[in-house]
Amino acid sequence: MSAMYEKLVDILGNHFAVDRGTITPEATFEDLKMDSLFLVEFLLVIQSEFDVKLEDDAATLTDTIGHVAHLLEGRTKATAQ
Repeated sequence: MSAMYEKLVDILGNHFAVDRGTITPEATFEDLKMDSLFLVEFLLVIQSEFDVKLEDDAATLTDTIGHVAHLLEGRTKATAQ
């Protein structure tokens, strides 16, 4: 998977104590037993970590980790240009 995906796995594991063995590109936030409050906090950490702006609805509980990695790859490339 991409470097962005690996960074998200690190954030989930280090900041939120999610078992890395449960994280896959196809795993949704629901699969990882996360609620909407967790998702908001996760998005705030991502914004701070990658210096990007994300809308409140940028990700939902049914989105996959791979989807969020892809979204961030697009945002960070757009910011760099």
